[in-house]
Amino acid sequence: MDGLDIFVRLALALAIGMLLGLERGWHGRDEAEGERIAGIRTFALTGLFGGVSGWLAELTIPVFPALAIFALGGLLAVSYWVSTKGGDDLGITTEIALLLTFVLGVTSVVGEMAPTVAVAVVATLLLSMKSTLHRWLKQIKQFELEAVFKLALISAVILPLLPDEAYGPGAVLNPYELWWAVVIVAGLSFIGYGAIRLAGAKAGILATGLFGGLASSTSTTLALARFVRKNDALAALGAAGIIVSGSVTFLRIIALVAVFESSLITPLAVPMGVMAATGLIGAAVIYFTADRRPDAQDEIGDIGNPLALATAVMFGIILAVVLLGTHYLGVWLGTGGVYAAAAISGLTDVDALTISVSRLVGGEINATNGAIAIFIAASVNTAVKGGIALFVGGWALGLRVLAVYLAVIGTGSVSLWLS
Repeated sequence: MDGLDIFVRLALALAIGMLLGLERGWHGRDEAEGERIAGIRTFALTGLFGGVSGWLAELTIPVFPALAIFALGGLLAVSYWVSTKGGDDLGITTEIALLLTFVLGVTSVVGEMAPTVAVAVVATLLLSMKSTLHRWLKQIKQFELEAVFKLALISAVILPLLPDEAYGPGAVLNPYELWWAVVIVAGLSFIGYGAIRLAGAKAGILATGLFGGLASSTSTTLALARFVRKNDALAALGAAGIIVSGSVTFLRIIALVAVFESSLITPLAVPMGVMAATGLIGAAVIYFTADRRPDAQDEIGDIGNPLALATAVMFGIILAVVLLGTHYLGVWLGTGGVYAAAAISGLTDVDALTISVSRLVGGEINATNGAIAIFIAASVNTAVKGGIALFVGGWALGLRVLAVYLAVIGTGSVSLWLS
């Protein structure tokens, strides 16, 4: 390490200390002089102290930074003890920030500079977001917090433990791939629910439909239909939201096949894209010809738990059943059996059939037949959602939705045949 390099690294250590100190100093700007535990000067000196400690570790003994941080920790412990005796705030954020500043000062000299800068920027951002983070915590419901932990459980704990081997008839059951599909669908549902919580009811019915399509277009259709049943004047806007939700489903299918069988993208991209575009155009026509917009305070609700373990396990079971059913129907009836399985599956779910067909492509069926099967499932599921809109939401809602969905299925059929 030459002279210029050490100067640059020590300057970085000082700059990191000043960056963190600027945030801490601003945070405590209303406190009287001498009452703050640490301000911009203390943080700057701590960063420089860490940099010099790293430099001395290169020149003398490698354990020098450990001895230095031990001494710094002792000073901070005494300072914290004195503060608590005086009845001050019991938080230790500033103390932890000082220790982090020291460590970043050390890594500025002995480590990579780019990751060090990135950590410093992220730490400063976290420190500055105290009120925002606390406000978010107050808004989080218990079942939503549990959903985060459950998503972590099924993805980071359960998934790595499952064997990545094929079992069962036709070797169609792979525990690892089955659960990976559960994780993918649960993650999409969680993202969709989170978006609804952030912008759904306040941003309007269209936002609920857009993000609800990521979570569950069927559940979103049911929720909006119930909402319109109580607010007849919003039938047109509710129809637009339902159609947007259904249109997102077609794009979601493309995302799933991209993950599980990329060869299906080519035969499915055009029909699914045309169906999504037709639905969105129809929703736009209905939306812009509506009489009035909904009240921003209207609560739509009933979108459902973002991630229930029972629901995730049930999806895995459904997926396994669909895989076996598609396999056996294909063996007994050939390609027609796969199409029959697609139609039956479409009555309740599209994701399971999409993933199961993706698993069969390249083995029992080719990509073209797989695309037709997925199209059948998507069309049946679209018709089912139209029926839900009609019977739950009433004629004013249902006829609008069915008219657009009929055009969606028609244009999709033509584009599939042409492609």
